[in-house]
Amino acid sequence: MSIAFLFPGQGSQRPGMLHELPAHPNVALTLDEASQLLGRNVLELDEEKILESTVSTQVAIYVAGVAMARALAAEGALPSAVAGLSVGAYAAATACGALAFRDGLRLVHLRASLMEQQFTTGYGLAAIVGLDEEQVSALVAKATTEEFPVYVGNLNAPRQIVVAGALPGVDRVVELALATGCKKAERLAVKVPSHCPLLQNVADVLVDKLKTLEPGTVRAQYMTNRRARPTRVLDRIREDFATNIAHPVRWHDSTQVLVELGTTLFVEMNPGTVLSKLTAEAFPQVTSIAMASTPLDNAARQIRDAMEVLD
Repeated sequence: MSIAFLFPGQGSQRPGMLHELPAHPNVALTLDEASQLLGRNVLELDEEKILESTVSTQVAIYVAGVAMARALAAEGALPSAVAGLSVGAYAAATACGALAFRDGLRLVHLRASLMEQQFTTGYGLAAIVGLDEEQVSALVAKATTEEFPVYVGNLNAPRQIVVAGALPGVDRVVELALATGCKKAERLAVKVPSHCPLLQNVADVLVDKLKTLEPGTVRAQYMTNRRARPTRVLDRIREDFATNIAHPVRWHDSTQVLVELGTTLFVEMNPGTVLSKLTAEAFPQVTSIAMASTPLDNAARQIRDAMEVLD
């Protein structure tokens, strides 16, 4: 295994992100296909006001990731493995052949709509930087109540952890974390408590929709969100992206396993830059690039060179 494509999740969005995609035939085709399926111009979704919607944000992130992966594929630049953070898992599944674009767009739209409908106010996320999983788990256990539950969500790095839940519980964890002298603890601009049991009903709906998906042929290893394990088994991939919304995402563990399996190049798809920064910091011996800040031709050449070494 040599080249891993990384697909960012919610939080990576920014105004103009779809317009920033490179001028490439496969990007144009993807945007046109998305517009036809959505019944509206997908380029409208990256306007600042519209990105306040969870639905618009997640759909735009999915489309951007798939469009960039398709452009790279057309240039002969292919991954050995894919990994997607949260909603990024859907783009990762599409890139490896486990999920048709039409089905992925439909599922991401449904996922985001259910999240938005269920949590209109009073819930969210916070990032804790400088404490490890054991320390944050202890703070969560101290802060959570039946009325205001809070949970450990994303484990982005050994000392960069996201908590999710009712805002009073989330704020209590932030307060406790700051009192310990952690590097940083603050709420994130997300209105939904992603990756915790509060979203189990959303996961159940998505799992039920899996039986309606088109057949797929898996062409690369897919790293699971929940267990941080590689798989080429179609049903396991689909079960992972459908259910990850109700479970912690073990992101750092996923990238650690990829390095242990021989990854020498991490390539983060649009619109993100954070995932490649995390891998660069955690694994300085491995090259990490972000397509959002790298010319397509340069990146494609670098990936093809890595593929030749792999062969």
